[in-house]
Amino acid sequence: MKQILTLLTSCVLVACAGASGVADGDSGDTRAGRGDCIFESTVRGYTVLDEQNLIIDSSGRRKYHMVLQRRAWGLNSAWGIAFKSTTNNVCAGFDEVVFRNHGDRVESIRIQSIRALSDEDHEDLLIQWGKKEPEIKQNPEPREVKGAEVEELDPAADDPSGN
Repeated sequence: MKQILTLLTSCVLVACAGASGVADGDSGDTRAGRGDCIFESTVRGYTVLDEQNLIIDSSGRRKYHMVLQRRAWGLNSAWGIAFKSTTNNVCAGFDEVVFRNHGDRVESIRIQSIRALSDEDHEDLLIQWGKKEPEIKQNPEPREVKGAEVEELDPAADDPSGN
C-alpha cells in the first residue's frame, strides 16, 4: 500500500513538474493548463483581480497570476480561499480553489493556469485591472489650438493722441 501511495504521489509531482516547461512554439502566456506550481504551505495571501483572475502572494516575495477555468461569482467578497490538492503543490489543471460564496455555499473551481510574475509583471497586472495607479503619468502631447495665435499690438492704437 505504501508503494502505491508513493508511486501515485510521484506521478502527480512529475505531472506538475512537466507542466512548467514550455513546449516548442508555445509562448509562456498562452499555454492553457500549464504553468508553475505553488507549494501550498508558502501561500501568504492573495489579491482578487476579478472573478477569474487572482494574484497569489508566496513566501520570498514571489507572486503568481492564477487564472480559474470559469468565473467564481462571489469571490470578490469571500472571506478567504483554500486549495483542494492531492499533494502539497497547487498546480494548474489538477487542483482547485475553494471558497464560500454569498449563499454560504462552498464552491470549488479548477485552476486553469498559474504563472510566476516578475515585479514588472505584477505591477502591470495591478494597473491593468485598476488596482493601482501608474506611478508615471504621461502628459498629453501639446497640440495646436485654433484661435490661440499671438497677436502683435499696434503701438499707435494704444496712444489716444494718435502719435
